Amino acid sequence: MYGSGRTFAYWPITDDLSALRGLVQSYGRRAGLAGVRLQDLVLAVNEAAANVLDHALGEGHVQAWHDDRFVTVEVRDRLGELVPSHADAGDPGVGTLRGRGLWLMRQLCDEVMITRDTGGSAVRLRQALGDSPMPG
Repeated sequence: MYGSGRTFAYWPITDDLSALRGLVQSYGRRAGLAGVRLQDLVLAVNEAAANVLDHALGEGHVQAWHDDRFVTVEVRDRLGELVPSHADAGDPGVGTLRGRGLWLMRQLCDEVMITRDTGGSAVRLRQALGDSPMPG
């Protein structure tokens, strides 16, 4: 599905988001991310996994892969209530206590895409390797 030359990781989502953050950070570092770009990806994955715990019965997993250009992390749930248009959510504003997760992910990552199929929904987060975000 992802082609040759890529390295994969898979983690179930549990309520131990600290452990997940550590796994994503280690993976991203080994893939070549560093500094703020790595921390941004870790925070975005944390937000997506927290959404699975809060809104999708806590049932899901995280899959990560990279090649020589990008680190990609997909956070998948089994409920399937997210749809692609949710990726375009705007800033909910200061008067709202919740609902900033998808907006925040878009601020932190070079690319955020949501897909939905019979197996559930997935938030795909991409970060370009190197100091600059991917063009476009």
